[in-house]
Amino acid sequence: MLTIYRRHRRDCQHRNKGRSYRRCQCPVWVDGFLGGKEIRESLKLRDWQKAQDKIREWEANDQKVTPPEPQTIEAAFKEFLADIEARKLHDSTIRKYKLLRRQLQEFAQNSGFRFLNELDLVAISRFRCQWKDGARSSAKKLERLRALFHFAQSRKWMQENPASALKSPKVTLCPTLPYTREEVMKILAATETYTDEMPSTGMANARRIRALVLLLRYSGMRIGDAVSLSCDRVAGNRVFLYTQKTGVPVNTVLPEFVLAALEATPKVNEKYFFWSGIGKLESAVCSWQARLRKLFELAKIPGGHAHRFRDTFAVELLLTGVPIERVSVLLGHQSVRITERHYAPWVRSRQEQLEADLESAWKLDPLVLLETKGTPEVHGKVERIN
Repeated sequence: MLTIYRRHRRDCQHRNKGRSYRRCQCPVWVDGFLGGKEIRESLKLRDWQKAQDKIREWEANDQKVTPPEPQTIEAAFKEFLADIEARKLHDSTIRKYKLLRRQLQEFAQNSGFRFLNELDLVAISRFRCQWKDGARSSAKKLERLRALFHFAQSRKWMQENPASALKSPKVTLCPTLPYTREEVMKILAATETYTDEMPSTGMANARRIRALVLLLRYSGMRIGDAVSLSCDRVAGNRVFLYTQKTGVPVNTVLPEFVLAALEATPKVNEKYFFWSGIGKLESAVCSWQARLRKLFELAKIPGGHAHRFRDTFAVELLLTGVPIERVSVLLGHQSVRITERHYAPWVRSRQEQLEADLESAWKLDPLVLLETKGTPEVHGKVERIN
């Protein structure tokens, strides 16, 4: 059994009252036996209630519960990033966590914080108020921040996750807008103009970018998958790959003219169609995105983006009546709910059913009957329209 008491300082005016007096602010000590061992030491506390809570915890565990050493923000993030890399996450994901580290360390330095457990709910709220991201980007960043504190909480560096109390921003999902067929024709026509813009390597780059546009349009690939497409992934008119973002296998069929454009593409590397295979893939993707932006400017397409080719691929299939479950497989989504979130307004069968329901409802509407067949009668009486 453990007993706590005040060990009065020499200058304490209540020193002559002994251990029984506890209304002063002298250090609290503990004396007794725990786990068969004698304990007599300072609890390094002055608050009597906190000292009692600490002793109850020791007696419940039948041993001293020593709090872990406070972890610095820099050291905690170092171990957190090492764990992320060990999980073999994508380079783009790791890069976003590193960006969060720079921003959090800059905030902590400006605010005078050094240790991770100093970042309570108030501090984290102030940190989020400095973000200049949009709603969706802020929601993703908040998820990464929660993951950091969950990692710290699981290693007993913190008692609770302060970021879990922050509400996510409201994200409004708008229907994805594909390219119209006229816009696709303008983009393809602009590949010819691209030759004049790049006189030294214009012809080769024009053929490459035309093949890339056709591949994006008729395969539904993300630009990272398209740029890194290797020649051995194309067998006949089929393309088989594992998507980089989700790792989901995708097996699709390409039209003959798209295959012909790929075969005619001048390759820098014999293994890939659009990548030299040297350096980071992310750099190659950024380079192709810059070329596509130039192409969209030449075609005078406002809001042009590589991902809209993927949207066009999905929407065209849905409008022709392909079930959304099959479109989800072709897009490489992990769940059909992801596909529904972005492309539900374009499902042809759903739209046809809605139109049929509206037509059936209008046939029974009194005003419609009045305008088309005369005054509707029910049981020989004129039906009133309220």
